[in-house]
Amino acid sequence: MRTDASGRTRPLVYAHRGASAAFAEHTRAAYLRAIADGADGVECDVHLTRDQHVVLLHDANLDRTSDGTGPVADRTLDELRLLDFSSWKGARIPSEYGAKSEQLLTLPELLDILRTAGRDIGLAIELKHPSPYLLQLEDRVLEVLAAEGWDPRTSTVDNIRVSFMSFSPDSVRHLLKTVPAEFICQLVDDVKVDEVREELGLGPITGGAVANVMKAAQLEGERILDDGEVGLAGPGIDYVRQHALVVQRWLQSGRRFRVWTVDSETDVALCQRLGIQEITTNRPAQVLAQL
Repeated sequence: MRTDASGRTRPLVYAHRGASAAFAEHTRAAYLRAIADGADGVECDVHLTRDQHVVLLHDANLDRTSDGTGPVADRTLDELRLLDFSSWKGARIPSEYGAKSEQLLTLPELLDILRTAGRDIGLAIELKHPSPYLLQLEDRVLEVLAAEGWDPRTSTVDNIRVSFMSFSPDSVRHLLKTVPAEFICQLVDDVKVDEVREELGLGPITGGAVANVMKAAQLEGERILDDGEVGLAGPGIDYVRQHALVVQRWLQSGRRFRVWTVDSETDVALCQRLGIQEITTNRPAQVLAQL
């Protein structure tokens, strides 16, 4: 929560993959706009390249958000630099937000951008799984942060407050060996086996197996939150609407909430009413104006 000039408290607002309603997600332009919009923090997803650089991308494959194809993990950073990660959005990027060739970011480059904010700012890093590098992803992220001056005790780098998130309980348990629980967020979503099987377009056996693994991860994530093993709960807004009693139980037991992805006025109002402490949105300026 943050207190405004009139003494009222409001949720902190995190920009989801940057100000991603305005510019292509995870790009330099999206993060610079998020800072300009006054976001209290930004969120990013990370993957490892073939040469072990930590890059900001949501998908394990390049097809949706670039003019390339195939797995991110099969490319070196230099090879990724040759791709276009911004034009698919159809938004013209102002010159002060960098050239088209400068839009792909590594984690150190995002830290450099956040250092220029001129104020304290949050960074929520989501570790994406499954990863071909397994928990080496977590180890490499922590290595990169340490090289940038990250203090594990306070989880800060200069003016940046760092927290870690994952849907994977294995990732969360691995992070807990190094990172204080208050800075770790267990993400949860409501996995429906039939819907997942249909969305993935897999056969009944393979699709069912994948969906069952996802459901097991959801249940284990819920147990981690029930037992207070981490300080942050990260449900989606649909989960919040559909599991009111669970949400109240976690709130009352001291879990801090970071809810995603909250873009509509109705959902922002719901989060305010429930006392949610942090909101992740594609539209930070709009949400801040409403708050």
